[in-house]
Amino acid sequence: MGNEREVRATPAPDAVDARLGARLAELRAERGWSLGELAERSGVSRSTLSRAERAEVSPTAALLNRLCHVYGRTMSQLLSEVESGPAPLVRAAEQTVWEDRACGFVRRSVSPPHAGLRGELVEGRLAAGADIAYDRPPVPGLEQHIWVLDGTLEVTAGDVVHRVGTGDCLRLRVWGPTRFRCPGAEDTRYVLAVVLP
Repeated sequence: MGNEREVRATPAPDAVDARLGARLAELRAERGWSLGELAERSGVSRSTLSRAERAEVSPTAALLNRLCHVYGRTMSQLLSEVESGPAPLVRAAEQTVWEDRACGFVRRSVSPPHAGLRGELVEGRLAAGADIAYDRPPVPGLEQHIWVLDGTLEVTAGDVVHRVGTGDCLRLRVWGPTRFRCPGAEDTRYVLAVVLP
């Protein structure tokens, strides 16, 4: 089963975590799956899934990626489903920011949220030394454009390692495991454009 380090304990759930937990429970219920069935499909323990659905813990990026894969949606789609109604314009101060403190990752949903998105923009920030490994894409064949604004980002797709520096842009289709690593002494900031197949 999944690694218990995929979640971090929080003293009280914040509003986003509470809505996210409720949405995860809804998605499981819509499919008629028990926690055990979801655990088998995702590789995450039943207790971790239960705690995430009750917002007793804040899920990590790796955990959300596993659940997105099972539910056939991107992380942005999932996060947009816990926001209020779609708007054509979202101001910088209103953009959803989600943080995985355990691995030093901050994710800002730049595109106005909408459950029917085919393309979207995300700003990512990785702390120096941060390393995030995804064991599978949320949607097989997902197209990603990664444009580094500051710093250096090491992106591994399958067995190929790409070192992407400031101003560089990497385009790839994701079919298997990926890894995002900030190898330098400085934080890395990048734009991720995601396009559904």
